[in-house]
This record gives sequence, structure tokens and C-alpha cells, in this order.
Amino acid sequence: MDVQKVGETLTSNRDNIVLVGMMGTGKSTIGSLLASELGYQLVDLDSVIVEEAGCSIPELFEEKGEAYFRDLETTVLRKVLQEYNIVLATGGGAVLRDENCGLMKNNGWVVALSATVDDIISRVGEDPNRPLLAGGARERVTALLEERKHAYSFADVTIATSGKSTEQVSSEILIHYRG
Repeated sequence: MDVQKVGETLTSNRDNIVLVGMMGTGKSTIGSLLASELGYQLVDLDSVIVEEAGCSIPELFEEKGEAYFRDLETTVLRKVLQEYNIVLATGGGAVLRDENCGLMKNNGWVVALSATVDDIISRVGEDPNRPLLAGGARERVTALLEERKHAYSFADVTIATSGKSTEQVSSEILIHYRG
């Protein structure tokens, strides 16, 4: 039986909150408020990837391809999840690899955020930094939602963000988190 030493910090997978969901569901916005309310650090996975790569995500996709981006995403995710007391806002496709889902589940309390197609399009449909939306946002969002409909099922809780304020969603998450 392990005995905790005096002054040693207990850590668990609940020391981090990991936000997953399609692009435009509010991960970064909600994550910022949650981090502030908890006194945690907000980590935006895509921002860390951009910092590591030294170029934008659209440039990564164009120059190196999606497979390279996904490999880098996994490497950065593994590194980031070694930290404690963070709120991690992942990219929408971070759940496409089982390895990533395992990392998130083992190193955080996972919240899947969802939104309607209309809300997603109104939030990110015109964003030039969304390479997966090129060539018709509505069609791409609808197709991605269908492709990924089961990808977020590993989350500890799912919260719909459509029709709610950032504060309402954050409060709902905290009720579950503190449960």
C-alpha cells in the first residue's frame, strides 16, 4: 500500500480538464473562462502546435499534410498533458486517434462540447485558419459532424453549447466537475 508523504501533492486525472468537440463548439472561449474560475492555466493545443512548428496550421496542412499535423498533434498533446491544473482546449480532430483519446482520458477529466451546425458555421464558417472548412463550410461541417459523431463518446460528460452563454456552459461544466 502506498502512503503519501507529508507535503507531497496528490494528483489525479481530475487535475486537468480537457475540452474536446468540433471546431466552433466553444472550446477556447469556454476554456478561458473555466481556467480563470479555477485558477488553472489555459492551454490551447493548436496554439502550442503553431509555436512548435513555427508556422500556422493552414501552412502545416498545405506544406506537410494532415498526417504530419496529426503526428505533431499527438506529440504536443503527450507533452502538454504532463502538466497539472490546466484547462486544455484541443483541436476538433484531436479525438481522431485512439492514442490521443487514451492520453486525454488518462490525464484529464474530459468534457465534450457540442453545437448545432448553424452555430458552428456562424462561429467559424468564415475563418481562413480552418483548413478543413475550405470548399463550402455548411457541407464540410455537416460531413465532419457525421464522420465524428461517435468520436467524442469517450468523454466524461457532454455539454451542448448552442443557445447558452459562455457563463452558463462554464457553470454547467463546473457542477459536473465538482460533483
